[in-house]
Amino acid sequence: MAMKHDIAQRLSQYRSVLYKLKALGFVRVFSDNLGDALEISPALVRKDFSTFSLTGNKRGGYLIMDLLDKLNRLLGKDKVQRIIIVGCGKIGQALMTYSGFTREGLQVVAGFDSNASVISPQASIPIYDVKELKAYVKREGIRIAIMAVPDNAASHTFDLLRAAEIKGVLNFAPVPLKGVEGCVVRNINIGLELENLFYLVRFSGKLPPQPAGRAA
Repeated sequence: MAMKHDIAQRLSQYRSVLYKLKALGFVRVFSDNLGDALEISPALVRKDFSTFSLTGNKRGGYLIMDLLDKLNRLLGKDKVQRIIIVGCGKIGQALMTYSGFTREGLQVVAGFDSNASVISPQASIPIYDVKELKAYVKREGIRIAIMAVPDNAASHTFDLLRAAEIKGVLNFAPVPLKGVEGCVVRNINIGLELENLFYLVRFSGKLPPQPAGRAA
């Protein structure tokens, strides 16, 4: 699963670089150019492209527009992707109004919660009772959900999402979840990420360099 995530992350990075090159007037690109931009080997670029049948040639390189068309399809950027948010507390509501989703071709179409005080079916982005989740997902053909519930509700909420046949979950709950067959999970632990960041800031420049050829 980690390997698949790494490849998906690189595809997104290739796409970003290609758009920058296109804006500069470039028509073609070589694996060396992309490798330099991402600080990876050209061989890895070619391997990634070969995996997804993204073709070019040694002399002419890759056509940028052709690569972008194919990458957009692979990454679901060729059409607006509709998502829901389960758990509409402070984090959930902040995510519902996050403008960056629109720039990335994502649309939050609904929220779900068990707290009657936040349920608002008439809002610009409606918030429904979580009991309506399964029917809504089936009716609207939703495949991806963001989960932003308290830790004590994480396992039960994930079961509800699986029962609704959600295919992918971005989990903001402080409890890590494991993906199962038919449902991919990405865990985002904000507290842990901040701990790591504070650690790196504190020891920045203080750690001795690793000897050549020795794993960190």
